[in-house]
Amino acid sequence: MNPSPRPHGGTDAAGPAQYDFSTNSNACGPCPQALAAVQSADASRYPDSGYTALRAALAHFHGVAPWRVVLAGSASEFIFRITAWAAQHGAQRVSMPPHAYGDYAHAAHAWGLQTVTQPETADLVWACEPSSPLGQAHTHWSDVGANARKAPLLVLDRAYSPLRLTGAGSLNAAQLDRVWQLFSPNKSLGLTGVRAAYALAPLDAQTFVDQLDALAPSWVLGAHGVALLDASVQVATQTWLQASLHTLADWKQRQIAMLQSSGWTVQPSDTTFFVARPPDLIDAVALCAALRHRGIQLRDATSFGLAGWVRMGVLPPEAQDALAAALRSISIQEIKL
Repeated sequence: MNPSPRPHGGTDAAGPAQYDFSTNSNACGPCPQALAAVQSADASRYPDSGYTALRAALAHFHGVAPWRVVLAGSASEFIFRITAWAAQHGAQRVSMPPHAYGDYAHAAHAWGLQTVTQPETADLVWACEPSSPLGQAHTHWSDVGANARKAPLLVLDRAYSPLRLTGAGSLNAAQLDRVWQLFSPNKSLGLTGVRAAYALAPLDAQTFVDQLDALAPSWVLGAHGVALLDASVQVATQTWLQASLHTLADWKQRQIAMLQSSGWTVQPSDTTFFVARPPDLIDAVALCAALRHRGIQLRDATSFGLAGWVRMGVLPPEAQDALAAALRSISIQEIKL
């Protein structure tokens, strides 16, 4: 029997949607520089098994020692690996944001960890900033290390930091040096099909880094993942990314105005994605299904604990106009509660 698919945005069994609002990928992408690097990667050879040059490039970009760079097959792979490491070292309780990426909970369940609501009582504490699906800051956990009954393992998922349009992170540089930081630049570069990620270890975690590396398979990254991560920290790529944010900010303003004029409620967000609720008496799940038949994909937010809402990535005006037209074409009988 095939396992049930986990809720996620992006391509589903029906294939790619013509207009996909369901992912958090940069809609200005793919980044030309990163795409060229991936396409020109030499897949006929193994990468350097120690990833020496890549670690050095990532370390230089972040201003840290190379030993602090932990490479991962994807953000999800790292989530499962560090959860496994925590469980093997006695962790019993995990805390995560109330609305969050499902793999934090999937990994905790796989290793038999109990989910708790108070971060100060947990052995493993997850945060994501800016968060998904809300695109907002997390401020409740910044001093958890000082208040906890013992020092917990703190992991900050920063996948969406490059897609921040407003606001600022809640942790300063000294605080960031005390937590694990997880990065997956495929989203900000519009290349989510290339699976690659890395984490920065805290200053005092060199022994833990060695243990985490020991849990990884050989060649945790293939040639295309190496190319993506290396390209992500190059000046030309970062220049493109910053320019894209100006375009995305304009598109976001237009998209929100379109939805609000149609009676939708939109929650504040610092990023290129947000959550929105259709007008009263409309079933969000039925609406997503009706739009999918019309070539438009939204992300039902029920799996995030936000029943009745959808998460929407910002797309270009052409896609927004298609969404508006599709919404007008749907009869209330198709989508009423």
